[in-house]
Amino acid sequence: MRSSSRLWLIASCLFVASCVSGGDIQSPYASSPQFKDGLFANPPNPNTPPGAGTWTIWSRFVFATKVGTVPVDAIPVRPLTTAQLQALDAQANHVVRLGHSSHLLKLQGKFWLIDPVFGERVSPFSFAGPKRFHQPPLTLQELPPIEGLILSHDHYDHLDVPTIEYLALRVQRYFVPLGVKARLVDMGVPAERVQEFDWWQAATHAGVQVTATPAQHFSGRTLNDRNRTLWASWVIQSGAQRIFYSGDSGYSSAFQQIGERFGGFDLALMENGAYDAHWPGVHMTPEECIQAFQDLRAKVLFSVHNSTFDLAFHTWQDPLERLATLSEAKGIELATPEIGEVLTVGLPRSNKRWWQGLK
Repeated sequence: MRSSSRLWLIASCLFVASCVSGGDIQSPYASSPQFKDGLFANPPNPNTPPGAGTWTIWSRFVFATKVGTVPVDAIPVRPLTTAQLQALDAQANHVVRLGHSSHLLKLQGKFWLIDPVFGERVSPFSFAGPKRFHQPPLTLQELPPIEGLILSHDHYDHLDVPTIEYLALRVQRYFVPLGVKARLVDMGVPAERVQEFDWWQAATHAGVQVTATPAQHFSGRTLNDRNRTLWASWVIQSGAQRIFYSGDSGYSSAFQQIGERFGGFDLALMENGAYDAHWPGVHMTPEECIQAFQDLRAKVLFSVHNSTFDLAFHTWQDPLERLATLSEAKGIELATPEIGEVLTVGLPRSNKRWWQGLK
């Protein structure tokens, strides 16, 4: 194995490893119900199957052979222009898939970003780590002025240094889980532009209400800072429409709680990728994604967290194909848009299995 790949495997231990170091019990977040013994933690979930140990997981990454996890053929990308974005109906709500879990939203005329990652790799290194399968449909320089930016947690495939460093002064307001503000400030974001949230806390900005909601995951960007920051899903209310974004999460009763509290959603952006029986508590299988979607009482299921980076052992098409088959069997309206495709919330659309026929 090349040395750069070994470096990546060591550094990326934060994704699923169980190496936990103690936190500061005097933390300003000590009053959070999610903060226990100096670190953030998930509520108990006895229904989560047991996962594998750290050595088993990482010896597999080092020695196992991956098959079909990286596409051979080009992923279809629809290029976007600023003029196209500006022409979108300013009275409606639109979601543009940028890749993986990154999305550009136009909410009643104002532009927002969710977990934007424009960098080439999701890694602490510029020369090693999962490399993107495709380029974004537009460049950072082509983005319109951004009103708000929402982050689900601090993992590299959701919080990207070059992206945030470029956007630092170009975003009016950042909405992040507890502890993530310091990450952004270190990347050049003015502290006064960042607002931190515990689960169930909400704020309104530019006519849009955002609420941080529970997720079952973990955090960290190095080998010794696991769970020093919180993770979250998000509810976005724009006009009469509600959008849910799962962030990264294993399946839990939280989805039912969120559905009950908000009374359903017009669109649910649901994590569907990087799952594995070795780490069942932090990512959902397509079957669990379907159940979580039903718990949320949502109308349209929008698949995210796939098609851009190689982060697990399933084939790159597996999340999309399994979810599409399950959705069809259950009569669920599914959205698997191509990269760069615009979805207008509440408007009918024809879904396409664009990955079929690609190697």
